[in-house]
Amino acid sequence: MKMHLDEKIWLTLSFGMIMIFMLITGYQAFALEMGPPSNMETIDPQKVDQTAPFDKPGIKQIGEKEYEVVMTLQAFSFNSGNIEVPAGSTVHFTLTSKDVVHGFEVAETNLNTMIVPGHIQKISQKFEKPGTYLVLCNEYCGAGHQMMSTTIKVK
Repeated sequence: MKMHLDEKIWLTLSFGMIMIFMLITGYQAFALEMGPPSNMETIDPQKVDQTAPFDKPGIKQIGEKEYEVVMTLQAFSFNSGNIEVPAGSTVHFTLTSKDVVHGFEVAETNLNTMIVPGHIQKISQKFEKPGTYLVLCNEYCGAGHQMMSTTIKVK
């Protein structure tokens, strides 16, 4: 099979671009550690209320200006609701869903994650600036999705 010179050039350029994209993605995943989390923890979504630490959701202080928030997300609500922390605090969130996929987004921060039933999501954020931060579900979860919100008060 004889190929025209233009076809050889485009084929070489296309293959080269694919290889460059694969190298960039591999570099980001391994050298910059931007890959998906590897310490995936799972939970039985039917037994969330009986499984520690989700059997006692809420906020607790674990160090100086360091807090842990355990929260379950379910049909149109966050359990434990409104959270208060002092300015300059680091908050470690431990989250799971009881029913469907939910989103967890804290407005005015870069805190944004997806909460999948059967999986435990851990994420942290340092709240430097005092104010009230709106927490939203940003994954459509049903007819009352637009009402699913809570707040984090930073004093």
